[in-house]
Amino acid sequence: MSTSTSNGGFGGSSANRLSIVSTVIDAGLAFARGRPKSALLLLAAAALSTRIPGLGTATSILLRVIHRLR
Repeated sequence: MSTSTSNGGFGGSSANRLSIVSTVIDAGLAFARGRPKSALLLLAAAALSTRIPGLGTATSILLRVIHRLR
């Protein structure tokens, strides 16, 4: 049982790191596009993603939807 738990934890940890990196890249793109508030929000979400997995991805998706609707 402990083997499957450690494998699941490793996979989740790797996916979470990828999510954080993706969110930081989105923040850089937001800065480049002249959206500093969005960029700062994405950076904060990336930082909090270490404690709340998926927060950065959810924030990124939400911001994309908001910008599309404007």
